[in-house]
Amino acid sequence: MKSKSSARRPVRADAKSGARAAVHTNGATPPPVAAAARKPRGRPRSFDRAQALEAAIEVFWAKGYEATSISDLTAAMGINPPSLYAAFGDKERLFLEAVERYEASQGDSCPYCSEPTARGAFEKLLTYLADELTSSEHPRGCMLMMAATTANSASVELQNALAKRRAESRAGMKARLEKGIEDGDVPPGTDVAAISDFFATIIAGMALQAREGATKKSLMGTVERAMSVFPPVGKRGAKSAAMRKKETA
Repeated sequence: MKSKSSARRPVRADAKSGARAAVHTNGATPPPVAAAARKPRGRPRSFDRAQALEAAIEVFWAKGYEATSISDLTAAMGINPPSLYAAFGDKERLFLEAVERYEASQGDSCPYCSEPTARGAFEKLLTYLADELTSSEHPRGCMLMMAATTANSASVELQNALAKRRAESRAGMKARLEKGIEDGDVPPGTDVAAISDFFATIIAGMALQAREGATKKSLMGTVERAMSVFPPVGKRGAKSAAMRKKETA
């Protein structure tokens, strides 16, 4: 009969831990094998979020909210749908973030309220818009106005958010008119709410006209007509307005 060998057989690797046991001929217990460090879950973001947001703005601006699909957005942003949802939530949240970024950039470009007179502020705003709405550097018209006319089937939350932004725009114009009354360059008793609504309507019309191909020259004609109905300034108000303009020059 064959005698049994006294030598230890090699210890097989634990399939779960993946550690390979060493073979010891002296019968000693092998040293414990350190567990492999776990890799962090998830894949690191491989795209520029701010750049992707700018691309989304261009798509929403050109096509409107409802006509823009997820595939339109991912193609322009250079990402896949899972990355879009992970970074921005969903189409609606992405759109709201795009609107906030759009508004911030527009406000930075035209700080019209800093003008020394209310009339100067409104004229500067409309002149800026005549140029901006017809620019060839981006889609024509206004992204917010496009949203107002192309988000009829959007959620109530989105509809309310857009309505709030339009109301804030009118409130800003109203506040500038009220300051003009205080400074003396807008006549006392002026219906600031009615004037604000009037200019909000003018701006909306300019945006739609630009979308349909109106030229800057055409929009400047609208600006000139709109400013012709701006409340006239009395002699005293004109004098104080001229002094403030000289001080800020």
